[in-house]
Amino acid sequence: MLLFIGLGNPGSRYLRNRHNIGCMAVQAIARKHGIGPWKRRFQGAVAEGAIAGKRVLLLLPETFMNDSGRAVAEAVNFYKIPLGDVVVLQDEVDLPPAKVRVKSGGGNAGHNGLRSISAHVGNEYRRVRLGIGHPGIKELVHSHVLADFSKADMAWVEAVCEALAENAEFLARGEDATFQNKVHLALAAKGFIDSKEQDEESDADV
Repeated sequence: MLLFIGLGNPGSRYLRNRHNIGCMAVQAIARKHGIGPWKRRFQGAVAEGAIAGKRVLLLLPETFMNDSGRAVAEAVNFYKIPLGDVVVLQDEVDLPPAKVRVKSGGGNAGHNGLRSISAHVGNEYRRVRLGIGHPGIKELVHSHVLADFSKADMAWVEAVCEALAENAEFLARGEDATFQNKVHLALAAKGFIDSKEQDEESDADV
């Protein structure tokens, strides 16, 4: 069993927040791969299906971001899932918009959802870091992540979610470097990131 977690806050108020891009991405994966229906379980919404022949549980915690670890721990402990098979999709202010990086373990960079998950299950899970950009001033980060994407932003947000869903089979197989590269090429082809830019962090992050 693989566990894909989309981080965000529950409820319509937060639906289009930058902080919820992880949740948006997992919902896109569910649609693309016909995974469903969604059910209430593990203090969140879950859907079970298959990607690339691998059994996958999708989880959208409904504990609010700061307590995401409670929902994740319930699912991990119930299915006895190794942390290497746990994939967290999250917003990342330290990456430009539409940039995607895959990382295993490491620090939480001030992300409260990751901090909660690490406190409950340990740190060696995989993270799909979805760039949302930085407001430029540390004091503005909180309001930045809890603000809605603009209508203009939604073009690249939808492209990111589509690229993730299209290439989720590589993530399911544990081919993180290939997944990251495929997503990069897809977004470059649509003009959301520089096609000539070298993916210099790929080897270090994966």
